[in-house]
Amino acid sequence: MGCLFACALQRAGLGVTLLSREHGAQVSVLLDANGCRQQLTFPSSRPEDAAPISHMLVTTKAYDVHAAVASVAHRLDACSQVVLLANGLGYADSLYRSFPHVDFYLGATTEGAFRVRPFHVRHAGRGFTRIGRPGQAEPPQWFRSWSQAVHPGGWDSEIQRTLWLKLALNCAINPLTALHRCRNGELARPPLAGQVLQLCGEIAPVCTAEGFPIGAEALHQQVREVVEATAANQSSMLQDVLAGRQTEADYITGYLLAAARRHGLHAPLNEALLANLREHGRTVPDH
Repeated sequence: MGCLFACALQRAGLGVTLLSREHGAQVSVLLDANGCRQQLTFPSSRPEDAAPISHMLVTTKAYDVHAAVASVAHRLDACSQVVLLANGLGYADSLYRSFPHVDFYLGATTEGAFRVRPFHVRHAGRGFTRIGRPGQAEPPQWFRSWSQAVHPGGWDSEIQRTLWLKLALNCAINPLTALHRCRNGELARPPLAGQVLQLCGEIAPVCTAEGFPIGAEALHQQVREVVEATAANQSSMLQDVLAGRQTEADYITGYLLAAARRHGLHAPLNEALLANLREHGRTVPDH
């Protein structure tokens, strides 16, 4: 996803540098999009370099976000603007504590892209990208350049609500597809359709308790719409399981369950799914 956005920003005339641990002064990215192939070349910088970073986009897995930012902490100051664009929730909390002088922004996107091989990316579907900062109604000055490069998209003055809804959808879809090794469309048919309905009944009260009210029926309808629109897709969690990679389940279902415990709510099916993922998939332990 980082390469996809880097290409969009460079095509809009903005200077983009890729942070890379393994490559030299330049990195070439091959982008397949709209039936065309394009190769773009970017200057490269290593995390340990000394040059200050004014703007940074972080698109790692949720469990790598803190380490990624920490690796360049010596290059960030009070003028640095950092956009976090990862799945799930919870990864930003430790950053706020560790780096209070840095301006962090949160993002959510429905863009579809997957890596064919290192630095070869296929754009699988156009989506909408939202950027925001809790408590900030108006976008910062740099967002004008971003919005000219990344579209469709926009500034989201209620980014926390957006991220919670995305979390709810992911909790209802990703773990089931990962455990059953199935594409999203299988969730519309028995027996998994019944589990989706049960999950929505557990997820909606947690969202409401967190201050983002949604009814179980309304959530279920949105989940069904996403499942229908992405029926042929493999969820990111399923892709991780199939590839033997660590999943982001603790930042998705795990985060939901932590919130449920804070409010005295029970979510037994979500608990069972997370336990099964830990047993049969690869996740990180509780924080």
